Parts: sequence; C-alpha cells; structure tokens
Amino acid sequence: MSAQGKDRPPEERYKAAIEIRGLLMSIYELRVYRCLPGRLPALVKRFGETTTKIWEKHGIKQAGFFTTLVGESNQDLTYLLEWDSLADREKKWNAFQSDPEWIKERADSEKDGQIVANIASSFLVPTSFSSVK
Repeated sequence: MSAQGKDRPPEERYKAAIEIRGLLMSIYELRVYRCLPGRLPALVKRFGETTTKIWEKHGIKQAGFFTTLVGESNQDLTYLLEWDSLADREKKWNAFQSDPEWIKERADSEKDGQIVANIASSFLVPTSFSSVK
C-alpha cells in the first residue's frame, strides 16, 4: 500500500480521513461536463429546468453550479454535489439514473443531438481549515 493509501477503496480512505479528524463531514463530488461546441446552453437549460428538480425528489443536494469565465474551455459546466457518504451517493445516484422521468427528459433534451462530450468526476473531503465542512 502506498503512503497515501491510494491502494485502498475510496470508502476506506474516507473513513480513515474521518478517524484522523475525529469528526464526520460531508463528501463533495466535483463534476465537470465538457459540452460539444455550442451545446452548453442546452445543458444549462436541462439542469435548470429539469435535472435539479428530479434531484430534489431523490434527496440529491447540490452545493453550487458554475460556468467557466476564464480557463481551458468555456464549454464547461462545473458543479458540486454534497453527500453524506459514498454509500449515500451510490444509492441516490443510482435511483436518479434509473428514474423514468430523468430518462425521458434526458432523451428529450438531446433530440437536437448529443450535448456532452465527456464528464470528469472527483470526490473531495474538506480539509480541517476549510470553510466548507
């Protein structure tokens, strides 16, 4: 095992981080959607009008949405989700992904073509000095 515990599954690394800090804190998922050229408005519309409402039904908590002002691509939508644990994420995300309303709305939003080129996702744990806990 490496010194940083990279060989351990994410849930075990999270539990170890909690033990070190001696308290329970949320996990944040950072998601970056890179859109196909010109398709960012369609993605923003889908999240604003549909996706976030379906998330509410499944108890998914968003912690912020952002578009890129200056950076590698102005075709990105970046957002944070807050989870109680990786197990919480697994349960709620799977329910969302299999929700018939989401499946229909996603298909409807892509009737003019694919929107997202790729998605990057990272799971973050706040540091002891973070304003976010």
